[in-house]
Amino acid sequence: MPGFDITSTSNPRLKRLVGLRERKQRDEEGVFLVEGPRLVGRATAAGLSPTEVYVDGSVPYDGPGSRVTVEPGALARASYRRRSQGIIAVFPQFPNDLALIEATEPALVIVTEAIEKPGNLGAILRTADAVGADAVIVIGEGVDPFNPNVVRASLGALFTVPLALAPLHALAPWMDERGIRLIAASPQGETSLWDVDLTGSVAIAVGSEDDGLTTDALAIAAESASIPMQGRADSLNASVSLALFAYEALRQRR
Repeated sequence: MPGFDITSTSNPRLKRLVGLRERKQRDEEGVFLVEGPRLVGRATAAGLSPTEVYVDGSVPYDGPGSRVTVEPGALARASYRRRSQGIIAVFPQFPNDLALIEATEPALVIVTEAIEKPGNLGAILRTADAVGADAVIVIGEGVDPFNPNVVRASLGALFTVPLALAPLHALAPWMDERGIRLIAASPQGETSLWDVDLTGSVAIAVGSEDDGLTTDALAIAAESASIPMQGRADSLNASVSLALFAYEALRQRR
């Protein structure tokens, strides 16, 4: 169709967008994708600038980045969910070094270890934003924070909450330097969530959906705490567990 820079799904630039769904290509290029006017707007409002912006003309966009017009059907095929929201933007990955994280006093830090489901990490970022946490620190192998489903599930919190990726052995020295105690969320915790002291500088740690925190992570915790369970289920979703701990910390600090 006339008026569009790209009209075919076989266009190399659209094929690249599809390739950027995979972590390997994202990491090789140091970029990630943001889809839809709401999330693109939140990313730019947070100070991030896209390098390229693909639009089909159905939504307005006058922000930064090299603008490429794409026929609507072709852009829909390039969309992660195959349902175009009218805009796909390519952003540089932002720094996520642990040394860059600053903590207030008293600090409230969220630690995730080996979280595997993108939706859970996205929800954890939203909770961290909602409670005003200083940072989310992602420990160990697990989901890529730049996964399109993390971006989507975070509803923009990925752009506003300080984020670090780090190995477990770097966590304890970082916390010790800042006087932060690690509280492990564990079904086997010796203290109830309602009784643990979360008023000081703390980091709240949750583990993978299937296995919870590793023994190495539990070993560096100052205390472990469990969520009271009344039914037959023996655990909760990782993001739900984190939300309960985070809001209990917020309640205790008021």
